[in-house]
Amino acid sequence: MDKATSDALTPIKLRQKAAKFAKATVNAQMNSFKRIGIWADWDNPYLTLSPEYEAAQLEVFGQMVMRGYIYRGRKPVHWSPSSRTALAEAELEYSENHVSKSIYAAFKITSPSNSGLLDEFLPNVCLAIWTTTPWTIPANAVVAVNPELSYAVVELQSLLESESTSGGKQRKLGSILSSGNEKPFIIVASDLVSVLESKWGVKLVIRKSFPGSVLEYCRYLHPVNGNECSVVIGGDYITTESGTGLVHTAPGHGQEDYLTGLKYGLPIVSPVDDEGNFTAEAGQFSGLSVLGAGNAAVVKYLDEHVSLILEEPYKHKYPYDWRSKEPTIFRATEQWFASVDGFRDAALDAIKRVTWVPSQGENRIVNMISGRSDWCISRQRTWGVPIPVFYHVDTQEPLITEKTIEHIKGIVSEKGSDAWWYMPTEELLPEKYRDKASEYRKGTDTMDVWFDSGSSWAAVSAKRDGLNFPADVYLEGSDQHRGWFQSSLLTSIATTGKAPYSSVITHGFVLDEEGFKMSKSVGNVVDPEKVIVGGKNSKVCCYRNLCYFLVLRSEICLNLVQEEPPYGADVLRLWVSSVDYTGDVLIGSQILRQMSDMYRKLRGTMRFLLANLHDWKPENSVPYSDLPKIDQYALFQLENVVASMKDGYDNYQFYKIYQVCNIFP
Repeated sequence: MDKATSDALTPIKLRQKAAKFAKATVNAQMNSFKRIGIWADWDNPYLTLSPEYEAAQLEVFGQMVMRGYIYRGRKPVHWSPSSRTALAEAELEYSENHVSKSIYAAFKITSPSNSGLLDEFLPNVCLAIWTTTPWTIPANAVVAVNPELSYAVVELQSLLESESTSGGKQRKLGSILSSGNEKPFIIVASDLVSVLESKWGVKLVIRKSFPGSVLEYCRYLHPVNGNECSVVIGGDYITTESGTGLVHTAPGHGQEDYLTGLKYGLPIVSPVDDEGNFTAEAGQFSGLSVLGAGNAAVVKYLDEHVSLILEEPYKHKYPYDWRSKEPTIFRATEQWFASVDGFRDAALDAIKRVTWVPSQGENRIVNMISGRSDWCISRQRTWGVPIPVFYHVDTQEPLITEKTIEHIKGIVSEKGSDAWWYMPTEELLPEKYRDKASEYRKGTDTMDVWFDSGSSWAAVSAKRDGLNFPADVYLEGSDQHRGWFQSSLLTSIATTGKAPYSSVITHGFVLDEEGFKMSKSVGNVVDPEKVIVGGKNSKVCCYRNLCYFLVLRSEICLNLVQEEPPYGADVLRLWVSSVDYTGDVLIGSQILRQMSDMYRKLRGTMRFLLANLHDWKPENSVPYSDLPKIDQYALFQLENVVASMKDGYDNYQFYKIYQVCNIFP
């Protein structure tokens, strides 16, 4: 569905279309799972869109509200202009090939700190900053330095003639050098002087050095709006690994910037709208896309006003929207958050009591929980479970209490979450507030999908007969340490004080035979359906009996030379059991052919053994002591095989079972 069609739909119509699509996908996936031979309660699946599930999710949310873990705040979050919503870390995909327009720029100092160390260089001394997001400069509030680093005032003496401007670089220092009668001075980290001299193509001579703490409260001229701003002390995120050692800081557009802003009481400015365009607050850049024309316009402005030192493309890892596959931005907006600090220690303690397979999974989730910020749980989407909050139409103060949540939960359990969109505010409010219904409006935010899936323990394990809470095992891919495993842990710890699982098993990803990620554009995707039923060129051998004879002799049937033969589900299942799933695994035509050969050998051997036992009766058993030594040895080996297989099952090491079967004489 394109954006225009989506925008034209009412919330209820869009939700109906989304529900129809979700249910169709569930049926298709269920049929695929059945064909592969997966054993499950197919007649009673749990669906996050069912009313009873949604009600259980609201119950979890309500308990977190009552415990003080849910709050509303304005802070920078990952924002998708293409989807017009906030995103959680687990909803991001990182591109390793993103190229940003990076710049080095000079901000002119207007007054030094009280130390007087910079007086001799005034009025021609500037701070040099580096950024990969020039569009955030209109929102600049301060420049941050590291108090532990050494900084230097360097004199720009002359351009280096040997330096070229290839590779997309555009040096602008010629303009800076010729902008006044005196040569300019620039402040950078001392350790970066030689690096910057080479990169900028200019001779830099150190005139004075001092610790970063000396620069605190220096004043500089904002390069866009002309206001005076301060130099402040930042954190250990300011290093000499890249940049200049001075960090342009916009509290509305970055997590570290935001924390620095809180420390110094700075305004959280973010002149960007939901679609990623500059607002009127950005002045002459209003209406321009920050990821496109707006970014270029800021760079051009800096160049025209003699602030640009160098512009160059910068290839780096960058977050993209997992749905639209478009780049995201950091943007300060009003959102609902779960305060992880309130139960972080309890979560870390619970992790120790969970069995992690493989064991390194524990370290991975510990690192994620230890370092994660508060969880942004609100989304600006129509499809999903609503955040059950009302806002006062005049003050915008939220109304969210135990009674309002409980009332809405009861409605949702009967009518489903669609009721939030079609029922009037008066009916959604409990009786206590109905006489003031005209003073409130319903919120339009929905919950993060990871809050949806992270409530499954409450909707399924803790509610269904025959199931346990905590669950015995959670099984998913290794990417779910930041997704389902983590969201389930956080919601469960916050409301019950314990982990929702006793064991967690993670698997790697399936790659092609050469170890590359599968891609439709590359044409290396292995479709499980084609593995089972065959591709378009699949054939059935007319010499089936002869083939069986050849298989028993470990020979190859020349009548089955096909690119995509039908292997059946058992060959695919045997392949799954043969690989060490704790890492990434490979699959392709050659691997499948080898697995098919092994399957036929195993099947032929089993059939042969069963055929020899067709008339065997237990009462005719021969005591072990009376058996020939060779038979006793065979039974001894069999006992070892059985023990090894049991051990493999107990430790979820299915590939070891396959290996034992493969080498058993």
